[in-house]
Amino acid sequence: MRAVSKTYADPNIGFAWLRTIGALIVVIDHCSPLLHPERLTIFPASWGASPGYVALMGFFAMSGYQIQDSWARDPSWWRFSARRLLRILPPVVLVVAVTALVIGPLVTSWPQADYWASAQTWRYLVGTTLLFLLQHRLPGVFDSNPYPWSANGALWTLPMEMLGYVIVLVVGLVIALGVSRLFLFAVLAVMVFADSQTLATFGDHGRGGSLLDVPVGSTIAFLVPFVLGVILHTYRDRIPFRPVAAIALLAVWVALNHTPVGRYALVVAASYGAITWARHWPTRLEKAGDWVYGSYGTYIWAFPIQQLLIMAGVRNVALLVALAVPLAFAAGQLSWRYVEKPTQRLRRHLRRPAPRPVLPVPPRPAPRPMARAVR
Repeated sequence: MRAVSKTYADPNIGFAWLRTIGALIVVIDHCSPLLHPERLTIFPASWGASPGYVALMGFFAMSGYQIQDSWARDPSWWRFSARRLLRILPPVVLVVAVTALVIGPLVTSWPQADYWASAQTWRYLVGTTLLFLLQHRLPGVFDSNPYPWSANGALWTLPMEMLGYVIVLVVGLVIALGVSRLFLFAVLAVMVFADSQTLATFGDHGRGGSLLDVPVGSTIAFLVPFVLGVILHTYRDRIPFRPVAAIALLAVWVALNHTPVGRYALVVAASYGAITWARHWPTRLEKAGDWVYGSYGTYIWAFPIQQLLIMAGVRNVALLVALAVPLAFAAGQLSWRYVEKPTQRLRRHLRRPAPRPVLPVPPRPAPRPMARAVR
């Protein structure tokens, strides 16, 4: 998955950089509502935009692009599923276990016996690990914080990510049966229509309610850029990825942000922009090594870190940013080095079998000429 021009770094490096930057933007954006729940974002309310929401739109588009690349390289349903589970679950299992079994009992306002006896403690441990039965509260945990409603609010997008994987798998199998890849545009059209009915935003899950504790409106809103990312990968040889065009689309979104079509301008700008910049990442930044691969851990560990800092007495947004960003980045590095990389090595057991060597067919002996009949 290399960019056409060798002037630029491997796009995987670009994606890693952008994911790390995006994860840190989400951390920064969470600092304001965690201290002031009446605020939805660190941006002024009059702007009608959230940098964290924009980053998540880019995240889902990049995921669609990269997950489609994974499927295209090895369209095996079971190896694809195993790779995806190996990627998303081990870090989640650890952060959920530490939150429920270590942080919870240390900071809960409940008596220890009541905390361990509460069904909610175990619902959090099991349900949140399963993602689609996601729980947000632990008994007495962070109850005195300004934002007491979630021990780790960042996990809410992970079930949506899993549904994106399912879309890639199902669409891939349908296309493998002989259906044209134009089918992807039908999927995108359905998602856009559903989004126009639910109308979720960064401050509202929209209409549609919840399915297994996953908000339907927000799920659809994030799956639109995911599917767009899949399409951008599928037609990457025909689509001109130009940084100038990415900047122009960003300007269009800014101009249309307060209009009804602003939500779709954001999807296009974030999706095309993230993938374009990943494909045009500077070569000099290619040597970053492991330092840019900790975005997932940064994202899922930041929220409880921020809640702990607030519980310790931090009440200033700027100070919370200054403390939470490096701590979340460090947690991401630890997660990458000691959880994600070791579990990713298990993928070697999922390699597609080597093709069987074709044995040469021995040449047939030349037929003997038939003797002429004697007259």
